[in-house]
Amino acid sequence: MAWFTKKKKVRPVRSGRRSPVPEGLWVKCEGCKEAIYSKDLEANLRVCHRCGHHFRLDADTRIRQLLDEDEPEELFHRIAPTDPLGFRDTQRYKDRLKSYQQAVGEKDAVIVVEGHLDGVPVILAVMKYRFMGGSMGSVVGEKITRAAERALDRERPLIVVSASGGARMQEGVLSLMQMAKISAALARLREARVPYISVLTDPTTGGVTASFAMLGDLNVAEPGALIGFAGPRVIEQTIRESLPEGFQRSEFLLDHGFLDLVVARAELKPTLARCLRHFTA
Repeated sequence: MAWFTKKKKVRPVRSGRRSPVPEGLWVKCEGCKEAIYSKDLEANLRVCHRCGHHFRLDADTRIRQLLDEDEPEELFHRIAPTDPLGFRDTQRYKDRLKSYQQAVGEKDAVIVVEGHLDGVPVILAVMKYRFMGGSMGSVVGEKITRAAERALDRERPLIVVSASGGARMQEGVLSLMQMAKISAALARLREARVPYISVLTDPTTGGVTASFAMLGDLNVAEPGALIGFAGPRVIEQTIRESLPEGFQRSEFLLDHGFLDLVVARAELKPTLARCLRHFTA
């Protein structure tokens, strides 16, 4: 049988030779599938200049884009997660936390800072999707609750930028409790007429969508962001019907009354500033 087997020519690998194109120089757009020069993408706020696809942003970059200060004051940075349930799946929860903390450089999946947005003093909380998919555990719930309480004490508007896969399963019911805790803190803000703006980015799903992400006095989303509770595949399997095109995307939710605005990234800061001045006038 070996007579009829076509042998492949194996080219020898020449040691010491490298590709003439440096790694990371070009990025493939998830929207139009075109190659984008990395520096052009960064200069355009990580938005494709051809199709307008909004790439995901790291929390630190988001804070720099929204606030006036180069280094705004970080709040509640000492709060760290524990493993109250002794949870283990493919690895121990405490080990998983440690590996993410080392890789991301943060203790958990949200950063809270105090600063100014186009001159307006604000409390800003930004979720970090790179940390366990931005999942909401006890630390996320505690820090956003404290952010709301600080906004209430100082009578400063609160802005929360969401990017999350939902509640953190490794903390069980303790994670689900954060939905009610944050919602109660936001209710106190509303009673005191302190503005709260929710900014939803790609993706915002699960328990985050089911609680504080949809409770803003103004709910704003970036174009094309995936926003919903359960994923489209789960919904299709449950109702046994095909979903409409663009289902659970920002524009679809805007058309159906779940959002107030869909704002391109380049216009996000000036739009938020106008809204905050209107609320605080």
